[in-house]
Amino acid sequence: MGQHQPEHQGESRTDSVRRRFLKLGLAAGAGAAAIGGGVLGYLTTRRDEAEDTARPRPDGPPLDGAEPPESAEIGDGVRESAWFRDAGDGTLECTLCPHSCRIEPGQRGMCRVRMNRDGAGHTLVYGTPALVQTDPVERKPYFHFLPGRRALSISTAGCPLKCSFCEVWDMALVDPEEVQTYDLPPKRIVEHAQANQVDAVSYAFGEPVAFYEYVYDTASLAREAGMRNLVHTSGYIAEEPLAALIDKLDAVNLDIKSIDPEFYRRRCGGELSVVQNTARRLKRSEVHIEVTNLVIPTLNDGDDSIRGLARWIVDELGPDTPLHLARFYPLYQLRNLPPTPVSTLEKARQIARDAGVRYVYIARVDGHEAEDTYCPSCGEMVIDRLGFVIEEMRLEDGKCPGCGTPIPGRWA
Repeated sequence: MGQHQPEHQGESRTDSVRRRFLKLGLAAGAGAAAIGGGVLGYLTTRRDEAEDTARPRPDGPPLDGAEPPESAEIGDGVRESAWFRDAGDGTLECTLCPHSCRIEPGQRGMCRVRMNRDGAGHTLVYGTPALVQTDPVERKPYFHFLPGRRALSISTAGCPLKCSFCEVWDMALVDPEEVQTYDLPPKRIVEHAQANQVDAVSYAFGEPVAFYEYVYDTASLAREAGMRNLVHTSGYIAEEPLAALIDKLDAVNLDIKSIDPEFYRRRCGGELSVVQNTARRLKRSEVHIEVTNLVIPTLNDGDDSIRGLARWIVDELGPDTPLHLARFYPLYQLRNLPPTPVSTLEKARQIARDAGVRYVYIARVDGHEAEDTYCPSCGEMVIDRLGFVIEEMRLEDGKCPGCGTPIPGRWA
């Protein structure tokens, strides 16, 4: 059993309900204001029922203080990669992820963005992002890492998994020729980040493993420029390339889609054990870790599933690892399912807290009290959030102002 977690002290139930409704009324506008500035291209909502994802448009405004980039042409992203080995008879084996695709000349791997070109392995998405935007780190989401700071996010086509519930399927699960891209090599990404005075570069929204070489080189330059590197990933990567990249990373939000191995095989086309190994390797490093779990009705929302995930996090990553329980919306191949009921998320949160996870958040339910951070010792609210906006930061030197309990995170 997990430790008892006190209710929010100093606030009556009536006050709590009133505050929640006030936040619901303000969250949409505040969240939009937080992400609206400094976006390359226009923000467009691709699906009304889901959280919006920005897409660059070639006729949109440039990032603040930077020259507008040119649209990339097909073939601009081709670059030879070291993460291949000879499999004989002209065939190459990709060593970037555990699929270990054996790729014949002229063919591509499962991720769609790695190719055997005349006997040499290539990435097809180097320096050609399909998404470029600035927004708060809370949107990644990171709730215990540089709160209120902004990051420049990039992503490309491609993914080693094929999740039936993918929220960016029209970018991640298509060929790179099917998306509008920009010509932005690593040096220009860092220049844009500096021009916009952001604190970090984020590799998110799509799958960073698919554009590993681009991530590696950009992260190297960003680190030299004094910026942080943030990754939101499925964690589906082989041990050697992860080890090569890990020292360049400051924070990782890891998607753990279920604690059930069969769920991964049927719904994602992968193995849970790979993601667990990635999580353990990250834990052994100095990288800040947060976990996201998309709670899907009837598929991974059972009590045992949530409890099993929470216990695994406590045992392997530690009870202070923030867990974001995200609301599912009907998308891609699962349009027949309803959105996750808020009551299901609230129950899941309580199960995870009872299992010992000290910081459990509910994502994509604007105005919910579970988007705030509370002291696990006395229950006092220490960070008040409004969507992606920090309404009030009450921490004092990283500690609860009420009882002095240290709140784990990287606050500056």
